[in-house]
Amino acid sequence: MSKQQTEIGKLKEGRYVVVDDEPCKILSIATSKPGKHGAAKARIDVVGIFDGMKRSIVQPVSAKTYVPIVERKSAQVISIAGNTVQFMDIKDYEMFDLDVTDEQLKSIEAGAEIPIIASLGKRKLDI
Repeated sequence: MSKQQTEIGKLKEGRYVVVDDEPCKILSIATSKPGKHGAAKARIDVVGIFDGMKRSIVQPVSAKTYVPIVERKSAQVISIAGNTVQFMDIKDYEMFDLDVTDEQLKSIEAGAEIPIIASLGKRKLDI
């Protein structure tokens, strides 16, 4: 299970939420007072963990949403081919490839253990 359900009103800044099927980090939460005929609403500004896109959602604080389970793992560098690096998960020995930037490539060498962030089937370097 890679996500769990919660109420909008229970979210906190710095935590994570799923917006448009993308795990996102919450940047800010603004809550409005309940109106004459409606419930209090929350405006949540988020940024995607993997795509870096900023998004905003406005929903009643009692609405349900999903919180992704974000795991921090370690992976060992197996091989480097251009900007594609092959990793092996330290715990379950799963092999996977990630495309990295030239800047990240400078701090990677074969055999090294690198921190990884994983959520909803996606991964990225935590450096």
